[in-house]
Amino acid sequence: MERILVTGAYGQIGSELVPALRDRFGVDNVIAAGYKNTVPPQFFDGPNTDVDVADYSQLDSAIMDHQVDTVYHLGSVLSALAERDRKQAYAVNFSGVHNVLEAALANGVRQVIVPSSIAAFGPETPAHNTPNDTVQKPNTIYGISKVFTELMGNYYTTKLGLDVRGVRLPGIISWKVEPTAGTTDYAVAIFYGAIREGRYASFLGPDTCLPMMYMPDAVSSLIDVATADFDRLKHHVDYNVAAMSFTPAELATAIERRIPGFEMQYDVDPLRQSIADSWPDKLDDTVARQEWDWSPRYDLDAMVDDMLENLRRKLA
Repeated sequence: MERILVTGAYGQIGSELVPALRDRFGVDNVIAAGYKNTVPPQFFDGPNTDVDVADYSQLDSAIMDHQVDTVYHLGSVLSALAERDRKQAYAVNFSGVHNVLEAALANGVRQVIVPSSIAAFGPETPAHNTPNDTVQKPNTIYGISKVFTELMGNYYTTKLGLDVRGVRLPGIISWKVEPTAGTTDYAVAIFYGAIREGRYASFLGPDTCLPMMYMPDAVSSLIDVATADFDRLKHHVDYNVAAMSFTPAELATAIERRIPGFEMQYDVDPLRQSIADSWPDKLDDTVARQEWDWSPRYDLDAMVDDMLENLRRKLA
């Protein structure tokens, strides 16, 4: 049975990817690796370990000790925080990726799955219906690290025979983990504000349109690209995946239809607004649909309904 290590396992994506992988491959075969985080209660029944991805020896030991076949590498310093702490962002987002790839290669790991992001694009990229293969000149540390990740992953695949795959994730919306320092995290925080107080102040302007995806689709995209037939793939670590695009004002309207009286305000954060302004507003994911049959399940209305239902239950 396949043995899987997930780095950054206690973060927003990992907290839902790990249970999905355990359902599919068995609880004991998916090792959740975090760093200086409290182990979430839902992870108590399976193997957990502490791994600093910036430390090669820790990764090497974890892969060797658990006889790992596949690594899902999610450990990352997100966009706004990366701008504030460039040294830590470099250690995790650049050195961490290199360490994962080298440790995987040294230990005979079969496959590495590492997500990229819409941050890999920049102001010179066509913003609307952004092609899969286009100009990539990001102007943030986080975005530059994602271009590095894509190029290194493709290099290790084509030159060194390690099967590295990934998707460019848009903003991810989920209810299980509280929002942190991401530029798109307003689209999560808004639901907490709507339920708790009936209002929310967005740190992005009302007309800032960005690609978004609901967590179940994000998890599916990572597992689907991992299990796709390698012979069909012409790309590897650089697949656009899309589900929906909307502005803060459009999301507020969708919530107000379900919570009458909800009030949206705006308190724009210049840093996160400047980051959002450098990103695409819509992605063309034709390549992923053609090469491994990508297809999302959630649109804006389905996502809002599911978020409100689950968050109301959680917050109650």
